[in-house]
Amino acid sequence: MTTPFRVRRALLFVPAVRTDRYHKALATGADSICIDLEDGVALGEKAEARDAALTFFARREPTHTEVVLRINDPKTDLGQADVTALRNAAIRPDALMLPKANGADEIVEVESLLADVLPDLPLIVMVETAQGLAAAREIATATPNVAAVFFGAIDFSSDVGCAVEWDALLYARSRVVLAAALARTSAIDSPFMDVSAVETLSEECQRVRRLGFIGKAAIHPTQVAVIQDTFSPSADEIRWAHKVLEAYKQNRGGVLLVDGKLVERPVIIAAERTLAIASKIGC
Repeated sequence: MTTPFRVRRALLFVPAVRTDRYHKALATGADSICIDLEDGVALGEKAEARDAALTFFARREPTHTEVVLRINDPKTDLGQADVTALRNAAIRPDALMLPKANGADEIVEVESLLADVLPDLPLIVMVETAQGLAAAREIATATPNVAAVFFGAIDFSSDVGCAVEWDALLYARSRVVLAAALARTSAIDSPFMDVSAVETLSEECQRVRRLGFIGKAAIHPTQVAVIQDTFSPSADEIRWAHKVLEAYKQNRGGVLLVDGKLVERPVIIAAERTLAIASKIGC
């Protein structure tokens, strides 16, 4: 199965223990929210968080917002407990996020454990370790159900000892985008940790979008609008896409010039992608 196309401009994390924030997160209008059992939950609250998350999924109403569940590292006892609980529960998240992926085998194993109860469950796999980055292509292509590759900058910088700065992380980000492209899936960027620095967040969003990321994680509701605005096609981009596709249609394919610019098949694909995103978000 190939996972269906879904826009994930902003993915807002919500600690699973903070049940009071679940519906507030949905109200932000974020394309995706992620109920988090991992980093957002203290060790002593893991069981409580798991129960709260599963209860929410069991009772939730249908929504246009994608609701993701991030479990603990499936290579750990906590992660295995999360997988077992998910297997035993009569619920289905819209996608399952797997942190700290170091190779394809662990992704395939989780998918196999859930296959009979949650077939074709979209997986968002996190590349956030040196080993994970080295195996990024294998991780991204582990299964057709990999719906996105998520770069975790904070854990990655801690693992390799680099600064959480643009230049220091550029190689890692680029490699994640390449791995996602090879898998014909999408790449999501790490959250920006300074909630008050809105202008800097916007600048980073613009940079990662130019690299090829389709969205960015958020850790606070105030970041959602900034992120989604940046990752939305502009009016000029939409007009250009329509113009290119119309010219291509009239030309009956092949190479052509539009406003003096050479248009080939890769440009057509980019224009189609722009209009697909615009259609999904109602532009």
